[in-house]
Amino acid sequence: MRRKLWLSIILVLLPFFLFAQTYTIEQYLNIRSASSPTVSPDGKFIAYLTDVTGTNQVWKVRISSGCPEQLTFFDERVQFVSWNPKNGDWMLFGKDMGGNEHTQLFLLKSDGSEIRRLTYNDNVIYNFGAWSGDGTMFAFASNERNRAFFDVYAMNIKTGKVKLVWQNDGNNSVVAWSPDNKYILVSQNRSSFDNDLYLIEYESGKVYNITPHTQPARYFGARFSKDGKGIYLLSDEGKEFVGIAYIDVPNGKLNYIYTTNWDVEAIELSKDGKYLVFILNVDGYSEVYSLNLATKKAKKLNFPTGGIIGSLKFTADGKKIIFTYQSPVKNQDIYYYDIPTNKYSQITYSSTAGIPLSSFVKPELVRFKSFDGLEIPGYLYLPKGAKKDSSLPVIVSIHGGPEAQEVPRFSALYQYFIHSGYVVYAPNVRGSTGYGKTYASLDNTTKRKDAIRDVAMIPNFLKSTGYIDPKKIIVYGGSYGGYMTLAAVTFYPDLWAAGVDLVGISNFLTFLRNTGAWRQKHRMAEYGDPEKDAEFLKEISPFYHVDKIKAPLMIIQGANDPRVPKSESDQIVESIKSRGGIVEYLVFDDEGHGLSKLKNRIKAYKAIVEFLDKYVKNKQAMN
Repeated sequence: MRRKLWLSIILVLLPFFLFAQTYTIEQYLNIRSASSPTVSPDGKFIAYLTDVTGTNQVWKVRISSGCPEQLTFFDERVQFVSWNPKNGDWMLFGKDMGGNEHTQLFLLKSDGSEIRRLTYNDNVIYNFGAWSGDGTMFAFASNERNRAFFDVYAMNIKTGKVKLVWQNDGNNSVVAWSPDNKYILVSQNRSSFDNDLYLIEYESGKVYNITPHTQPARYFGARFSKDGKGIYLLSDEGKEFVGIAYIDVPNGKLNYIYTTNWDVEAIELSKDGKYLVFILNVDGYSEVYSLNLATKKAKKLNFPTGGIIGSLKFTADGKKIIFTYQSPVKNQDIYYYDIPTNKYSQITYSSTAGIPLSSFVKPELVRFKSFDGLEIPGYLYLPKGAKKDSSLPVIVSIHGGPEAQEVPRFSALYQYFIHSGYVVYAPNVRGSTGYGKTYASLDNTTKRKDAIRDVAMIPNFLKSTGYIDPKKIIVYGGSYGGYMTLAAVTFYPDLWAAGVDLVGISNFLTFLRNTGAWRQKHRMAEYGDPEKDAEFLKEISPFYHVDKIKAPLMIIQGANDPRVPKSESDQIVESIKSRGGIVEYLVFDDEGHGLSKLKNRIKAYKAIVEFLDKYVKNKQAMN
């Protein structure tokens, strides 16, 4: 009787003990993920990247079942891996040093017994593109000739011989190689919203522009048809949203075969060439469909919901689709969808560092009207048991890009802060993708101030929810989000209790001069010309208005950042300090545009937690 009584008491109290359990920032940062699957030619294995050791390395595992096996053992991150489509003994992978993005290419024996370095200039970028149909060669783009441009090459993996396929003064990347090895498909990017596709005859070097157009348009995700006579691709030419199109090779016109009022994000052609599988972005959430190429009818497939799907790959027999899945309450792993049974199964099982999935929080998708009536969507994450007593601190997290979208992904950092009593709000201010071509263009060049005004409207919206302490509103972001953080605390200084900037732009004039040579024209298309638009770029650059900043700032920077150079952070930190402002600054000598190494992430995010707890969360108690 007494034993039953104690058991009843334990069962009653257990939920309270679980809810009271606390987890450290180190635990959250040790939550793992798996990404970038590539399928063996026989369809029995996948190779993939996972950060189990602290940085992404190559692992492989049998699709049906088995123990994962680690194949690379570097201190530096591996950036990608691709299995040879014909010879299962070899894979290709890329790796840089210290986050400098100077990718070097390597061959890897599929049992991990041998690695062959293929490129040897550490000051040059070698971007892998595609394997030839017979697996004897691969095509890639490199800025070896001129750091501002990428030429197209092909390498024979047996001889190591390299052939220059196309020399061109453009920002070129290899997309695909035709099944008969006749054509290499190349994308030439002028901006994030405008590019062209070129077919290059491998033997003759003859070039065809297959997407001539006059207005900005995107052409991407291309796949050759099974017979090689056409190309399926994604485009928004003449459309508000990205749809699926088809072009005859080499001189056909673009014709749409599927469009809707959301962006199609990715396509993959079935092994028999009879249908496409595609991912639809519906308000940030992924839905997966098949498209019958004969009837043009789409059918929704039974994939996981409530999160993000990526990396679609068919197995050799065409019966399975490999994919990645993550959601706000599930760290990313790799799965397969079984076509005959219409069911999916998990392949990898990444650790949550002892933190139960049930402790993670889903966001609510909410919208508010900005200064001009434009609706701004975003994700609101509330701590469990949150009350409308205007007491909670909030982190406003601004995504990078700006040509990107905040989506319902898994963020260990978000979940830590939520578990620690912070609200997190992650908006998609104007200029974000996912909501149509017009919305994405609303922050271009001289419209930049409107996007900053969107951010300035957020505090009032958050106050209206009833949860937020108006004196404890934090703005946070990385890269372009870092710029928006600096802009928010500079141009609207009375709204923010603190700001956290990771690798953010402080001065557009110096940024456009010092960013990687291959990026300068691309970034000018978004932000403006430093000569023609110099006065405006000064006007929107926080560096020139540092005297307005009131909020304490934390700034994080990688010393090897080729995108937003360290000088961007150095100059604003020095200026703030010279005026007696509060700024804490951390520089990591072995990182670039972001933090890839676990030890550095722990050091940086522990410092951010301590900074925010000191200046925001616990400020009242301190006083």
